[in-house]
Amino acid sequence: MTEGLPVIIVGGGLTGISTALHLRGPRPYLLLERDGALGGLARTEQVYGYSFDHTGHWLHLRDPYIKELVTGLIGDQLVSVDRVARIHSHGRRTLYPFQANLRGLPPDVIQECLVGFVRTLIARGEREPRNFEEYIHHHFGEGIARHFMIPYNTKLWGVHPREITSAWCSRFVPKPDLEQVVAGAVGAGEAQMGYNVQFLYPRTGGIETLSRALAGELDSEKVKLHTEVEAVDPDARTVTVGGETLEYHALMSSMPLPELVGRMPDPPAEVAEAAGKLRATSLRYLNVASRAPCPESYHWVYVPEERFPFYRVGCFSNAVPSMAPEGCSNLYVELTDRHEPGEGEVKEILAALCEVGALRSVEDVQFAHVRNIPCAYVVFDDHYEAALDTIFPYLERNRIYSRGRYGAWIYNAMEDSLLAGKEVAGIIDALPSEHSRP
Repeated sequence: MTEGLPVIIVGGGLTGISTALHLRGPRPYLLLERDGALGGLARTEQVYGYSFDHTGHWLHLRDPYIKELVTGLIGDQLVSVDRVARIHSHGRRTLYPFQANLRGLPPDVIQECLVGFVRTLIARGEREPRNFEEYIHHHFGEGIARHFMIPYNTKLWGVHPREITSAWCSRFVPKPDLEQVVAGAVGAGEAQMGYNVQFLYPRTGGIETLSRALAGELDSEKVKLHTEVEAVDPDARTVTVGGETLEYHALMSSMPLPELVGRMPDPPAEVAEAAGKLRATSLRYLNVASRAPCPESYHWVYVPEERFPFYRVGCFSNAVPSMAPEGCSNLYVELTDRHEPGEGEVKEILAALCEVGALRSVEDVQFAHVRNIPCAYVVFDDHYEAALDTIFPYLERNRIYSRGRYGAWIYNAMEDSLLAGKEVAGIIDALPSEHSRP
């Protein structure tokens, strides 16, 4: 009977867990995760007493429902942290964000940034920027673009900002007004600006404390670990796992969207073509353990200059001391190059970390482990919107819902993934029981 067909959830990251957690209907679900634990990238690696998330996983909770959910599960384990973020450029460390905190930079740089901001403010027209490079110049001017925005974002995204639309950035890029820019240049600005001036984090155990608490609310008999989905057939509404074919009532997938389409035996040509146009850059990073405290107090530092082999460095133990043994520190170092660094390159990276104040000495380093996140940053290029507009209607006609950072092919935060799971659970619960095709 159709009523017996399960909701199949592919991927046990935060979106998959949230989907399973929020399904209210009577029909069963089955959550399939290829790794040996739930949590996806919201997991924590323990090495010799040091705890490493998959780079910075700081909780920014704005939605009342998600805040209640999280605090209800681990509220007694959460600490609130006031963000300490810095920018290292021109041999100085200044406050974040760059565009509202010019004080401390060389006078000629401050002048160039201020004049550029005023000029763009005067000349700004009504035409919307066509890409992220134009967005930067449109809102910040030549100086801020040249000294921070263009080089930093080129390092982060792995492509020049002219290749990216500005669709992603409205929430994540602070846009100060003239008064704020001038105040920041003379040292009279606000202490903090941006969406993440405060964040929550587990007192111990890293971000996996959250993932484990959420996963603990699920029925373990409905979760299969070490299970890779080999094929998805939208026409038959089946998935293939270990050679076994399983029918589904509805399917939620958080695997990377191009992978999902790639596992379909015969998708429509326009869907396959659209999936082939989706782009993303991977992230290569180092987990660095130091026997000494971090010389600087920042939680993370942005590094725009091309001569440095990384664009952002975070110190877990500065935010939450339990992340490293007493008297020690641990870092995540997000690398500009996406290739595997050799031993000589790692030594150069460690030396550069001393220059930006993240390490006291290379001799303090106990270990530096290379890690990789595929598809870390979606490239919002000119094909992006049209590709998604082609793929998603086809999937949803076949009761396939692709959600989460990789499933929806977006740039988001952990809270967004939890909300996406709740949203798609509501959609699935409302589906009619019949197995008819549209």
